[in-house]
Amino acid sequence: MLQYDPLDCLPSAEDLPDSDDTPVDNELQNLVSGLLQAILAMAWADRMDWFFGVDMGIYHDPNQPAIVPDGFLSLGVERIFDENLRLSYVLWEEQRVPIMALEVVSQKRRGEYSTKKEFYAQLEVLYYVVYNPQRRRKTTLEVYRLVNGKYQLQRGNPVWLPEIGLGIGSDRGTYQGITREWLYWYNKQGKRLLTPEERVQILAERLRSLGEDPDSLV
Repeated sequence: MLQYDPLDCLPSAEDLPDSDDTPVDNELQNLVSGLLQAILAMAWADRMDWFFGVDMGIYHDPNQPAIVPDGFLSLGVERIFDENLRLSYVLWEEQRVPIMALEVVSQKRRGEYSTKKEFYAQLEVLYYVVYNPQRRRKTTLEVYRLVNGKYQLQRGNPVWLPEIGLGIGSDRGTYQGITREWLYWYNKQGKRLLTPEERVQILAERLRSLGEDPDSLV
């Protein structure tokens, strides 16, 4: 008897464009997401059940274009799909909606407070994070949680995300030689997780205290 699987008729990641060909408005959009991704890669090095995408298309409907957050986190999926890595994030293949989506606001608004917010709610993304470094009087970081189909603003900095097991918040620091406000992950005690650069610096200081050459790390 012929077995029919409707998923066989849907396009795969290889059949779909891997981006929307829209360049980011400024360098910060990739750097903020890239730092969060790099911290997770160190903190969850032993875990293979998560994926953090940076400027990657999420396909939710084979007849619709992808939506491309500046960053997103998905849990319960394969960390590494194969040696060529993911081309895009296709929901009917992954079978998991991202648990968090991140948008970094530039001077050119792209619907972060309206259309994108509504779309992520319809997609049932649990956490929607908006970082607006242009703000002066209002908080630059807003974290929303989906409650009964609507996003509710969560108070605090950092904000604890129990389903992820981490908090997210903003603080001043240095990344790639740039000192400014960045987004970081936090543990349950509210302590900021170290960046890869900070881990290397601490290790170098320990080597110096032992009389060893930190250049041996290179």
